[in-house]
Amino acid sequence: MAQATDDNPCNTPGTAHQHELVLRRVFEAPADKVWRAYTEPKLLEQWFCPRPWTITDAVVELHPGGRFNFTMHGPDGEVIPNSGVVLEVVPGRRLTTTDALTPDWKPAGQPFMVGTVEMIPLPDGRTEYVATARHWSAETKAQHQAMGFEEGWGAAADQLGDLLKTL
Repeated sequence: MAQATDDNPCNTPGTAHQHELVLRRVFEAPADKVWRAYTEPKLLEQWFCPRPWTITDAVVELHPGGRFNFTMHGPDGEVIPNSGVVLEVVPGRRLTTTDALTPDWKPAGQPFMVGTVEMIPLPDGRTEYVATARHWSAETKAQHQAMGFEEGWGAAADQLGDLLKTL
């Protein structure tokens, strides 16, 4: 019989963990342009990874259960496939993805995070961009910080800002 202890995986009170990292930017572009840059694979490939890293093979299927996949390439020949699934789509406003599940809703190995990006239109035509990485534990949050969340996601957001000036 299951016991109600802290290490029991069935002990889920329904409250969210507070293991999130957040990046905010305000872009000089309307929300529809920011949405395009995030959801059109060829545009995503131009900014989504901090240089000198790049991404290829981006797949963005905008429906719950759709794929959000890409492959990261490092300057020393590193190749890191990233597979995710779309959880939520609010067209032009919010996209939530995770690496915890496959498109057929099966567990996908060790989950790292749930990512949400929000494009909030501002009255002056600019867009507030909020990218949130929610982790299952303090340890995975710390791992993401050690990997350079602030610097990496910040550099990618700066690259997004540059791309938006060309759209």
